[in-house]
Amino acid sequence: MIPEKAGKYDFEVGMYRPPSEGGSFSLLLRFTRNCPWNKCTFCGMYKHEKFSLRTVEEIKGDIDAIAGLIKDMQSLSRELGHGGQIDRDVIVAMIEKEPQLNTSQGFGMVLNWLSSGGKTVFLQDGNSLMIASDKLVDVLTYLRSTFPSLERCTTYARAKTLARKPQEELTAIRKAGLDRLHVGLETGDDALLKKIKKGVTGAEHIKGGKKAIKAGFQLSEYWMPGLGGKEDWENHALNTARVLSGINPHYIRSRPFSPWPGTPIHDACEQGTLTLLSPRETLIELKLLIETLDVTSKVCFDHAGNGWVNRNGQLLFSQSYEGYKFPEEKARVLDLIEEGVEAQEGR
Repeated sequence: MIPEKAGKYDFEVGMYRPPSEGGSFSLLLRFTRNCPWNKCTFCGMYKHEKFSLRTVEEIKGDIDAIAGLIKDMQSLSRELGHGGQIDRDVIVAMIEKEPQLNTSQGFGMVLNWLSSGGKTVFLQDGNSLMIASDKLVDVLTYLRSTFPSLERCTTYARAKTLARKPQEELTAIRKAGLDRLHVGLETGDDALLKKIKKGVTGAEHIKGGKKAIKAGFQLSEYWMPGLGGKEDWENHALNTARVLSGINPHYIRSRPFSPWPGTPIHDACEQGTLTLLSPRETLIELKLLIETLDVTSKVCFDHAGNGWVNRNGQLLFSQSYEGYKFPEEKARVLDLIEEGVEAQEGR
């Protein structure tokens, strides 16, 4: 269901964004609704709504609504003698003047974004590059001109979309102001990719990733430790390392697999056709991948799912969004894995 726009400050906000775009208080702007593929057996996101493209007019309207809200708060601030600064008194006065803001989904997000300097924006939902390239260039240009404080603009993208987009179009999109792409690799093993209905091959992941980097994007690739279970863990680790090495993205982000109730892969676990790895076994799988990786990426564990602990019961890995720089810190990560494996003995 497409939300109706009821007021001058209304704009759409989707549900999902990467952790690195929440911790940095990114402005969330909805360019598309939901996921165009939506067949992955492990995923419970976007299952209750159909994918749709938003028009250029809709997106620009949301940008204008946010810009108008900020302008009106700054004007109110000056009226109150606060010199345009948006502080608590201004926020309270704005809500008193516009009561609907008290229940606005995006009002708090805009305030957080402003308080952090208005530097980053994340374009929702699952694959913004499905928008025609000329239209995407148009709205990105408008976004950057409306909010000149922006330093980084990011979005989710599918590897297959990247592989199919002409190189010159990707370059134009990058030059228009889209800086970073978040891509769900999950695994580089073709058999496992087929099993989870990812709709892409390892070769297409490499092709799409390399095209994105050639266009000038920063690239974050996400993989799922444990996705292959006990049945496929070695192929999962080795082929994921092979594909990641073939891409050599700027970031490699670990998202350990946990079966989502209601998904086909959760049913497979319940039926015994997929046997989950223990935390210790997952670390052993991780060790094989790290040993095999040949990259200059930053390897990140920036998610609560990376909850392995050391012998003191503390988190094994840093959950920094910048992670560990490879190859310089590869030995450090391997040492931490060994410590984690030892800590899991007897558990």
